[in-house]
Amino acid sequence: MEIWLNPACSKCRTAVSELEAAGVDFTVRRYLDEPPTAAELGEVVARMGLEPWDVARDKEAAEEGIDLPRDASHRDEWLAALAAHPRAIQRPIITAADGTTVIGRDADSLDRVVTAEA
Repeated sequence: MEIWLNPACSKCRTAVSELEAAGVDFTVRRYLDEPPTAAELGEVVARMGLEPWDVARDKEAAEEGIDLPRDASHRDEWLAALAAHPRAIQRPIITAADGTTVIGRDADSLDRVVTAEA
């Protein structure tokens, strides 16, 4: 299991605590220090059944100047923009060994990846 996180984020700290409490092994990727590539982001959003703009933090995206139409013809531009400005990506993103991927901001999402890991 891998968790992309920002250690300053309370939701990320909560997710780490929950994963530790569940006894699952995981690796941490500080995605602000080691940003995902556009290709990695594309894989992640596809596994979640989402589009890039669905994982964008609206306020941070606006602050970073990401102002793109939210449609399929701009998908690659969204992926490139989020890769260039990772603070605009929702967090934490957690991927279980079976490929189950969630934005771990709530108990149900955390339960999905813990269950997938079991």
